[in-house]
Amino acid sequence: MTADDIRVTGGAGAVRGHGGRPARAVVVGGGLAGVTSALQLAEAGVRVTLLEGRPRLGGLAFSFKRGDLTVDNGQHVYLRCCTAYRWFLERVGGAHLAPVQRRLDVPVLDVGRQAGPRLGRLRRSALPVPLHLAASLATYPHLSLGERAGVARAALALKKLDPADPALDGIDFGTWLGRHGQSARTVEALWDLVGVATLNAVAPDASMGLAAKVFKTGLLSENGAADIGWAHVPLGELHDTLARKALDALGVRTELRAKAERITRGDDGRWSVTLPGETLEADAVVLAVPQREARELLPDGALDDPDRLLDIGTAPILNVHVVYDRKVLRRPFFTAIGSPVQWVFDRTESSGLTGPGQYLAVSQSAAQDEIDEPVAVLRERYLPELERLLPAARGAGVRDFFVTRERTATFAPTPGVGRLRPGARTRAPGLYLAGAWTATGWPATMEGAVRSGFSAAGAALSALGRHYDHPLQEAA
Repeated sequence: MTADDIRVTGGAGAVRGHGGRPARAVVVGGGLAGVTSALQLAEAGVRVTLLEGRPRLGGLAFSFKRGDLTVDNGQHVYLRCCTAYRWFLERVGGAHLAPVQRRLDVPVLDVGRQAGPRLGRLRRSALPVPLHLAASLATYPHLSLGERAGVARAALALKKLDPADPALDGIDFGTWLGRHGQSARTVEALWDLVGVATLNAVAPDASMGLAAKVFKTGLLSENGAADIGWAHVPLGELHDTLARKALDALGVRTELRAKAERITRGDDGRWSVTLPGETLEADAVVLAVPQREARELLPDGALDDPDRLLDIGTAPILNVHVVYDRKVLRRPFFTAIGSPVQWVFDRTESSGLTGPGQYLAVSQSAAQDEIDEPVAVLRERYLPELERLLPAARGAGVRDFFVTRERTATFAPTPGVGRLRPGARTRAPGLYLAGAWTATGWPATMEGAVRSGFSAAGAALSALGRHYDHPLQEAA
């Protein structure tokens, strides 16, 4: 594409493409990455069509109906440091529906002790980093005095690391923790407590680069960076209903149950996206689909080694859903050690459950060993565990028990994955990649997905001659 092919109008006017026509873009994939790309392109004046093969937007963070309940497929949380996802919530008008804790406060219940269950808390104070966690660590009952001192030393060493250092991507988090004196108990009661939920991998299976990103950004960057936020409404209200409303307001054409079958580039430099019964022409195409689907759609020559996308593995997440006939949990959430149960959230109000009872969602990350277990087996395993963790559940009636499984919930954050993750730009002019699996510097989170949408939209607008103001005022 040359300067003669483009006419750029100033302000919020339409971007011009080939032959002086208004520029058009097709975004393939309606998850957070695709919706973000579409919003950014449309706001810049590009005419956008968004294609999603499923009957709703939201990708792998969605809701569905089960009787009278509205159920999230999994429990998704974010941190205050997730500035891109917070931008997304603000942009679609849903920030008040997914608030962040006033201060980090995580109840941690240890039921593996011979002396009986014991509750501890991971909390922050108003002191500056790293003192904001000092009091909590000093009184954390699940570690010995020596182990707490070891955590402090490891945190100081971690603070000095650059998560973008390629050398860190080549080693695993477990090895690094071992080199820095972290006991197996410390890994279980602290590092994996956070790491499994954010990385979707235990420490020996996680890239040190990604682990450093999580812990340095979340715990060691700003005082409130690790404060936890989560949706107090069904995810579908945020990622589908409100997102669709924002897209409609910008004139984005959104097509559901519309799966792209082929993408080709013509001799004139324009792109054709073929789907059943229609072919769309575009000046720019954003592929915001999982890595394997992207590989299938990529035209020849778009990447130097497209098969490397197939080397980016996937990791599952299992969610166990239990509806009791009475209230059994007083807190909004807690996490456990000494138990197969990881994190438990109260989803009663958000699901629309009426009458007496309580609906709990048990989120199990890095669930390779359980993802294909029959529901009956999981029921026999998790109901007694919940009774062990929650005395009020003993004797309570179970009105419903069901399981949701995301076998490819995230990309696997294994050592070396960083060199496999491509950037937004491809070798084919006008074709861009988005998705949490691309080179965002973040693990597979909602934050990474939105950031990838920024990068793809920014690259497309730059090629079309439109200046791009990154929403976070940082390099895309």
